[in-house]
Order: sequence, then structure tokens, then C-alpha cells
Amino acid sequence: MRTRWVGVAALAVLLGLAAASCTSFGPASIDPMASDPARSIEVVVDGTLTDAVIAELGGYGKVTDTYPQIGGVAMDVRQSALAAIEALPYVAVVGDRAERHAYDYSGGLSTWDLDMMNITDPTDPTGPRVVIQGGAGVYVAVLDTGLVGNWRDYLPADQIAVEYAKAFAGGGSESASISEPRNAWERDTEGHGTHVTSTVLGYEMPTRRINGAAPLATVIPVKVLKNNGSGWSTVIAHGILYIADLKAELDGAPVVINMSLGGSILSPLEKAAIDYAIENGVIVVASAGNEGEQGMGYPGAYAPVISVGSVGWTNEWVSVGGIAWWRTDVADPTVVGDVYVSDFSSREKVGQDLDVLAPGSWIVGPYLGNGASHPPFWSHSQNGQYYYLGGTSMASPHVASLVALMLEKNPALTAAQVETILEATALEIPRGSARVDDGSGQVVEISWDSNATGSGLALADAALAAVLP
Repeated sequence: MRTRWVGVAALAVLLGLAAASCTSFGPASIDPMASDPARSIEVVVDGTLTDAVIAELGGYGKVTDTYPQIGGVAMDVRQSALAAIEALPYVAVVGDRAERHAYDYSGGLSTWDLDMMNITDPTDPTGPRVVIQGGAGVYVAVLDTGLVGNWRDYLPADQIAVEYAKAFAGGGSESASISEPRNAWERDTEGHGTHVTSTVLGYEMPTRRINGAAPLATVIPVKVLKNNGSGWSTVIAHGILYIADLKAELDGAPVVINMSLGGSILSPLEKAAIDYAIENGVIVVASAGNEGEQGMGYPGAYAPVISVGSVGWTNEWVSVGGIAWWRTDVADPTVVGDVYVSDFSSREKVGQDLDVLAPGSWIVGPYLGNGASHPPFWSHSQNGQYYYLGGTSMASPHVASLVALMLEKNPALTAAQVETILEATALEIPRGSARVDDGSGQVVEISWDSNATGSGLALADAALAAVLP
């Protein structure tokens, strides 16, 4: 079976960080045995967040941060104060600060993934793309762990918007104000955000360049997770709001947010920030989660978000005439029987919204690995290491990239229109099972029901054909 690597600590990123072990931290508490424990909460108010409102809320505890665009406040309070806060006439919603973690799996082989979505043809790696769009003129904001220090060894420097790159930190303890450490966005020591970005833009290996799903897009790295892949909803909300406000400065350029992250509950601040971003023309894509039958993670499960589950290819480990992994060819058109739903991919539960599926099994990209026990796909003294990672964290940037291609063709598309087109043109994957090589030579059977499939596998050529310029 695959090894699940989960990042340590407080904020989950649904899709891809690795660590040999993890420690989970819940909402801050001074004395967990006390009868009136401390709680770290999020409050969203109706109307304007005035100084008077902030001052009154501060009378019930400590205000640690504010989010004026969405009427949001982060607070540390005692349990006994919750009822009084909820009863205030201007308070719309109160919820706990939400924990988030990164999820990933290791192993795998090939860039069959772009072929499965009908973006590229691996039998001719230097030839034309299957689709003519490359994401030109579109910004893809990757809210993640940032980029590794030597990201220029992997990624095209002219397509990383360093002038807009940002880092938000803090939020994980009492008196948890949010900071903006300078240049921390390029100080990731593991590589989850770099791996996710490499799916969008492609990346350099020591001997060749690997194509990306949207290689002409411009990526804005926004670090909202710590280097171990953990963080808090209060920090992520700042990242979402930053991109939503930044859009007005980008001369009408379309913007997509990718969040390969998540957690078990819907954060009030994240929800309000997502609503604000969508109202301002930003399209939000997020991973569904790696919890299988336990259900989807948030914010992916929130209906306005375009959520992405993971699929694999039954021939991932089949060698054909010694052809290397980057030239492995998926049948055209994609055969439903060749697709399986990853066992880790979160299933939809009541009240949750799973939209589409994309390749998330055995995706290769640059990744430092943080001392991982698995051998990398490739090591090189200059560039570093390349790992096979699996998870909905890997699936999400495939769809975020496809959205960028759609927006290149028609920049006026709304989030609702994009979601409708993706779902209407997806390849339906019925409930079923498949026997696949798990990467170690052992054949295992994987089964899934209709709650795992959403509208099916997102297909680039079909989605783009449905977009009117």
C-alpha cells in the first residue's frame, strides 16, 4: 500500500506535503482541564466592521486579527463568553479557528496525467499541444507553502510573479496575530508548493524540460502554510483576501486561486473570504481531501469552490517497449475502463460538493522530501530531487490550470460558468473497481462508489470546445 505523508500541525492543505510523522494541534487552550477553557474563534459580522464593534468584541476576549473586507475578526476567548458573543445583534456567525494539514502519497511514474486530460501528447514530447491555449494572460495564485529557495533551478523565472509574491504567517497560538515575513515565500524547506506549481508551469530536469498544464500562465506564490505543510484558516483567509484585492491592480487579467489544502470543518473566515474573492471575479479551485470514505475537506467541500478529487491510470506502471515514463501514452479518447478513483480521494458526504476529478496518482515533480524514507525519482546535485507524489493536492492544480486555459479563451467567464462547463464536459466515471499495480509490483483492487466521482474526469479539449470566445 502507499505510504501516506501528512504534514505536521495546524492547517491542512488537501493534497500534498510529506513528513515521516505528524503532530496535530487543536485550538489554543490555557488549561484543558479547566471548567472554562480558552477558545480560538472566528467571528463574521453583518455590515461594516467598525472600531466600536471591534472594541465591544474585545470586551469578551482578545482580538488577535481583523479582516475588514469581510467583517471578520479572530479572537481568543473563554468558553463562557461564546453565548454572549453569538447573541450580539451584529454577529452573523461564530466558529472555531480551523485546522489545516497537507496530504500526500509517495511513489509513481510518468506524465500520463496531461495526456489523460487531453492537454499534451506524450508520444511526441516536443510536438504541439493537443489544445492550443497555454494560459497566457492568466494569473494562477498558488496558496501553499511557497517555493523552495532554489526554485529558479526548476521553474521558469519569468512566469513567477515575484512582484506580487507574498507570505502570511502566525495564527497558531494565543495572541496569534498574523505577520507578513519578507521573502518567506521563497524559503520553503520541503517543496509542496513547488511541486504543485510545477504541475501548472512545467519544470526543468537535468536533461530535459517537462511540460506543464498551463505553461504560459503566470503564477503568484502566496505562502499561507508553514514549511511542514500546516497552518490555520486565519492565515489562509488573509491569502485569499490578498489575491481578491490584488485582482483590481492586474488590469482586468483573470485570476485563479489554487488551494491544495484543507481541513475537517468550514472556517467562517475562509468562507467569507472565498465569497468575497468570487464576488470580485476570482475563481477558486481546491482539493477535495485525502480522507477517503471519511468525507471531503474544507474549503474544497464548500459549494462555490471548484473541488477536485483524484484519479489514476490503470497502466501507470506498465512498461511498453522500454518507453520512459514521460512518453507513456494514454489511449485516445480516454477509455473509462483505464481510469480508477484513488483510494485516498475523499468521498462526498451529505452537504458537501465534489465537482470533478483529475490525475492525482504518481505525479512527478521537484520536491525536497524533508528526509523522506522513499528514494526520489531522480536526484541531481544542482537541482535537487524529484518525487512521485499522490493526493488531491496533485489533482487540484491540474484543474486550476485547465481553468486558466478556459480564461485565456474567454476572460469574462464567471466562477459559476466555469464550474458548469467543467461538469458538463467531464468524462463520466461510473462506480466500479480496478486492479492496479501499487508501485511495488503488488496488484491491489481499488473500489469506489458514485460518491467518489463527482461529474467525472475533467477533459481539457471538451471543456475548451464548450467555451465561447
